[in-house]
Amino acid sequence: MDMSAIAPIPPYAALIFDCDGTLADTLPVHYQAWSEALQTFDAEMDCDWYLQHTGISTVDVVRILNETFGYDLDALLVKAEKHRRFQELISRVTAIAPVAQIVEEHVGKVPMAIASGGTGYIVRQTLETIRLAHVFDVVVTSEDALHGKPAPDLFLLAAEQLGVAPADCIVYEDSEAGLEAATRAGMRGIDVRSVWSSVLPCS
Repeated sequence: MDMSAIAPIPPYAALIFDCDGTLADTLPVHYQAWSEALQTFDAEMDCDWYLQHTGISTVDVVRILNETFGYDLDALLVKAEKHRRFQELISRVTAIAPVAQIVEEHVGKVPMAIASGGTGYIVRQTLETIRLAHVFDVVVTSEDALHGKPAPDLFLLAAEQLGVAPADCIVYEDSEAGLEAATRAGMRGIDVRSVWSSVLPCS
C-alpha cells in the first residue's frame, strides 16, 4: 500500500488522531448501533445522512436529528441506548491498517494523542479492542471540552496536554467536521480517506 498520501511531513512535534473512522473501523458498527437504538424510539437514520454527520458527538447528532426531522428525542436516553448497542457489537471493530501503521512507526519517537468527539469510556474500549490503548500519551473525548468538532477545542486541549504548540501538531481525521476543527486549531490535517474508507451499506 502506498502510504505517501498520509505520511506526516516534517517538521512536526506531535501527532493527534481521531478514533472512529480514522484509527478504528467503527463506522459500520456505530451505524448499526444508531439504527437499532433509534428504532426503540420510533425514529430512523438514513445511512447517507449518517455519513454526512460523522465526527460530532452523540448528543449533537440527536439535536440535529430533532431539528432536521421534527423528532422530540431525549438526547441522553438515546445516547445511553446507542452506547449499549455499540458495546454489544464492539468485538467487530478492527484497526484501520494504514493509520495504525503510522501510529506504530511513531511509538516512542513523538508524543501522540487521541482527540475524539466520542464518549470517553467507549473510545477507551475501542482502543483496547484494537490493541492500541497503551501507545497514546493523551486521550481527550467529548467530556473534556465544552465544544465538540468542528470547534477546535479538543485538538487544542490535546496539544496543551502533550505540551506541544498547536502549529507543531499534525492531525489525522476522516470527517469534514474534524478537518475543519484541525484547521481552526492551527494544525495541519491529513484526511485518511485518501487511502481508506469504511464500507457502509448506503444505496
